[in-house]
Amino acid sequence: MAAKVVYYGPGLCGKTTNLQFIYGHTSQDSRGEMVSLETETDRTLFFDFMPLDLGNVAGMRTKFQLYTVPGQVYYNSTRKLVLQGVDGVIFIADSDPEKLQENIESYDNLVENLREYGKDIRELPHVIQYNKRDHPNAMSVEDLDKAMNKFGVPTFEAVAITGEGVFPTLKVLAGMVLESIDRMDNRRSG
Repeated sequence: MAAKVVYYGPGLCGKTTNLQFIYGHTSQDSRGEMVSLETETDRTLFFDFMPLDLGNVAGMRTKFQLYTVPGQVYYNSTRKLVLQGVDGVIFIADSDPEKLQENIESYDNLVENLREYGKDIRELPHVIQYNKRDHPNAMSVEDLDKAMNKFGVPTFEAVAITGEGVFPTLKVLAGMVLESIDRMDNRRSG
């Protein structure tokens, strides 16, 4: 079974860093090629793609395709394209208080883009990762939750550059995605 997971969030929040860490710490046998398209300023322009085999999760052999969207709002048509057929979303929020408004705008943009595909964020498996927790001025998790976590989804603290919190975020989301797919299969067969 293959499932599509999209890392979503504002520019330079750590989406690509999460994927690079996962890629660098996964055996060659269980991962495909990472494809990255970048601009001259080294920001992700289109998406990163990596088939990742996590082995047996919830008793099923699964393959996850991991994508990132461009963080810049002016690439919204590409963001929408990457969301097509998504099974789960990991929203990456920058813990810097100066980035809070960008985080909120990006999350609202995610909700709107999903709505255009007829998907309700409340029904789609998703989690929020509060990245850059090592920054001295990082907002408290409580304040980030108040501002960002409108639907009470699981949240994770992370320092993607060192890998802290990266795999726990992915594993919980992967489990949620598989449960969701299992529920849909049961509805179809029931």
